[in-house]
Amino acid sequence: MKNEEVLEKVNKGVYLPLMEEFYTIQGEGFHKGTAAYFIRVGGCDVGCHWCDVKESWNAETHPPTAIEHIVENAATYSDTIVITGGEPLMWDMNPITKALKEKGLKTHIETSGAYTLSGDWDWICLSPKKNKLPEGRIYDEAHELKVIVYNKHDLIFAEEQAAKTNSNCILYLQPEWSVRDKVVPMIVDYVMNNPKWKVSLQTHKYLNIP
Repeated sequence: MKNEEVLEKVNKGVYLPLMEEFYTIQGEGFHKGTAAYFIRVGGCDVGCHWCDVKESWNAETHPPTAIEHIVENAATYSDTIVITGGEPLMWDMNPITKALKEKGLKTHIETSGAYTLSGDWDWICLSPKKNKLPEGRIYDEAHELKVIVYNKHDLIFAEEQAAKTNSNCILYLQPEWSVRDKVVPMIVDYVMNNPKWKVSLQTHKYLNIP
């Protein structure tokens, strides 16, 4: 197949740059503790300095993979499928979510919201980043807002983002893993004084699983 043909399929969302796929326990947010199949797609230009999957940033290092193959794998493991990245919304998510739905699977996404929302989702986890803010309507669609806390100013950012979300959106503050010992006490105090927020922890890291 010619490179131009592959690129066209990627641009249409029928191929995706697949970094990895794995069956594990959701470690974060509302669905923590739930068995789920994760599909991690390559490509991200948000550029968080503390990102723990920087190898996902360059989409060209990950093989363009037919979504039929991805969906078939996913369906053998779980009825809950989480698409993450990278930044999955760099790609058209409509074809893969349509294919997952046709299998009767639940579709979840973890996204910064920096690109236009596409796809049919049962659960949207919006995790906004300061250096590339979310695009409009995802604030109205998000089921949970998860703000990563690296320093005290992130609490101000969290409130700014929460003010844009819909009234049903669940609000989470999550310590950035490398500074968790420093920021956890600050987050705990903040949530106790502002109980509209909840604490999210990366429990999969405590469990030492992917």
